Amino acid sequence: MTSTIAWEWYRSFLGVLREGSLSGAARALDLTQPTVGRHVSALEAQIGQALFVRTPAGLLPTDAALALRPYAEVMDSTAAALERTARSHGDGVRGVVRVSASEVVGVEILPPVVAALRERHPHLVVELVLTNKVQDLLRREADLAIRMTPPKQEQLIARRVGVIEIGLHAHARYLDARGEPASMQSLVDDGHALIGYDDQPPYVRASAQRYPQLERERLAIRADSDLAQLALIRAGAGVGTCQVGLARRDPAIRRVLAQAFSIPLETWITMHEDLRDSPRCRVVFEALVAGLAAEVAAQTGADQADQAEPVDPAIKA
Repeated sequence: MTSTIAWEWYRSFLGVLREGSLSGAARALDLTQPTVGRHVSALEAQIGQALFVRTPAGLLPTDAALALRPYAEVMDSTAAALERTARSHGDGVRGVVRVSASEVVGVEILPPVVAALRERHPHLVVELVLTNKVQDLLRREADLAIRMTPPKQEQLIARRVGVIEIGLHAHARYLDARGEPASMQSLVDDGHALIGYDDQPPYVRASAQRYPQLERERLAIRADSDLAQLALIRAGAGVGTCQVGLARRDPAIRRVLAQAFSIPLETWITMHEDLRDSPRCRVVFEALVAGLAAEVAAQTGADQADQAEPVDPAIKA
């Protein structure tokens, strides 16, 4: 390679990787299909490697493309962070803040927090990334994250806001028809329909060792979406796990085996230490701490003051 490779080439390459076709990448990137094709061809010529193979199912990445992908994704995340930072300058709190949270937290807990934030800071733009995957704050995939495990990266500022309890629940309609389980083993022996994850997150795999009755192979319905599982519980499809506090909002949802099954999840608000002097990130950090601490307090009946210390993002976990 004798010259610098343009970022636009990598951007188009990454778009094709994600969308599986030139046309899909063009739509996602707001470019024309010939432009995306030229970018990919130019990148292939520059590195001397084919990046895609045409098949009836679309463009399949070669080994060279897969090797380049993580580096292109880092560039993409950095470019997005640069754009968010560039747009944040001016008087007052303004600009874009990207927040990562689980589906259930993002849908059931965060909306009033975000609404209150926008009322106080109308020039603030909040991007919610709802995923059960841990977004890499060091790579700037998000500015802030709500996590259910203690952060381990030293470059992160973190605040523990309390513990959210996960319990077993079922709709009254299901329990009236099938009967309430008397023990964890009766979930299996009595043939209860169990709802859980297909691709199990770490805390679920860890809990399966303690509760073997909930192993993946015993599940009647599998879904990797928290919202799908909650909807299945509400529909009376079976017995599944969800946040105890959220389940209390619906009187038709009953907790079962409360003494036998409980998973406490520590809840943390985290952000990269480089963002602690950013006005937009600090106000969102403070709002998330206050909002999540209030939710934890409401779920547990504890004093909110016991859930989170006064906010000082300069203090690390």
